[in-house]
Amino acid sequence: MTGPGRALLFDIDGTLADTDALHVEAFNQIFAPRGLAFSRARAAKELMGFSNASIGERFLADEPLERQAEIMSEKEAAFRRLASGKIQPLAGLMALLDRADQAGIPMVAVTNAPRVNADMMLSGLGIMHRFKAVVIGDELAHGKPHPMAYLEGLGAVNAAPNLSLAFEDSRSGIQSATAAGIATIGMRTTLAHADLVAAGAVMTAPNFEDVELLARVRTAMKW
Repeated sequence: MTGPGRALLFDIDGTLADTDALHVEAFNQIFAPRGLAFSRARAAKELMGFSNASIGERFLADEPLERQAEIMSEKEAAFRRLASGKIQPLAGLMALLDRADQAGIPMVAVTNAPRVNADMMLSGLGIMHRFKAVVIGDELAHGKPHPMAYLEGLGAVNAAPNLSLAFEDSRSGIQSATAAGIATIGMRTTLAHADLVAAGAVMTAPNFEDVELLARVRTAMKW
C-alpha cells in the first residue's frame, strides 16, 4: 500500500475558463428588478467564489429560504443561456491537462457552482473525462471558503495536501484550498495579484502558459 500522493485541484469558473463577465451579466439580469447592480469589481468582491446559499442569505434576506433558492436557480439558468457555446479554455489549460495525464497525476474539479453548471462547463470544454472527481460545495455541509470541499477533493483521489496544488481565482476559493493545506496558485482572471496573495495564494498567473506557474507545477508534481 502506498500513502497519499499528488494531485492537481481546479476551481472551474474563472479558473478553467474566464466566465466571470457572463456571471455578472446573469446576476444583473435577475437582480436588477430588486434594485441591485454589480460591476465586475463589486462582483469579484461580493459574489465570485461564494455559494448560492450564502449569496441568497446576503442579498435576498427579505425572502424565505425556498424563494432565495428559486431566485438563485433563475440566475444560474440565465448564466447557462449566456454561456452556451461560448466557453473557451484559459490559455495553456489543455497542454497542462495533457501533461498531468501523461504523468499519471489525478485531477479534481472543486466548485461552489451547481452541478448542472459544472457539468455544462466541463462538457463544453471537452474535459469532463479528465477529472477523477467533481466536488460541488453546495452538496456538502459547507462550501467555500470552508476547507471541506478541498478536503473532499483530496480524499477522492487519496492525495496529500502538502504534495498537491490548487488553482483558484476568488478569495473564498483560495481561502478554502489553503485552509485545507494546499498551496494555491491564484489565476488573475478577475482579481489583481495583490488581492490573490492577500487571500493566501503562493503566486499568481494570468493563465496556464505562465512560465513561473509551469515551473512551480513541474517541481511540485516532479515531472
